[in-house]
Amino acid sequence: MKIENNSLLVVIDLQNEFINENTNNSIKDITKLIELNNFSDVIFTRFINSNNNPTKTKLNWNGCLDEESRKICIDTKNYKIFDKETFSAYKGELVKYIKDNNITNIYLCGIDIECCVLVTALNLFENDYNVYVLRNYTYCTNGIERKNRAIEILERNIGKDRVI
Repeated sequence: MKIENNSLLVVIDLQNEFINENTNNSIKDITKLIELNNFSDVIFTRFINSNNNPTKTKLNWNGCLDEESRKICIDTKNYKIFDKETFSAYKGELVKYIKDNNITNIYLCGIDIECCVLVTALNLFENDYNVYVLRNYTYCTNGIERKNRAIEILERNIGKDRVI
């Protein structure tokens, strides 16, 4: 599959913290996807938790607090990495990057489809971007059933033709 010009692959939160029996295949699958060179550009997001983050203060979640758990699991080569402290990657630095590089089509993959991938897709869609979720390259730490529910939510809210 050759993707259109000005396309961006966003690899969301492929980090040590999120690798388990349900997401283990993500490392080799996404590495192969990137190696196909089907996209004009590739970027990575990295979730950064802190003692002041709502995931810590309100959810009491202690993941991604240290460098080892935050580490991206594959070679990012020279691709840009966007750190984020929220579920969505759709924030100032990424928005500017998309505009500055005239990106017209955005493809999402990574972990967790039920959280960060989903919220990012909804934010991009609501801001009138051509956003697509690559179902075979998204993963859920909580298993296939939760992944399938997230896909249903995405199909309903961004369109079945955008979950490919």
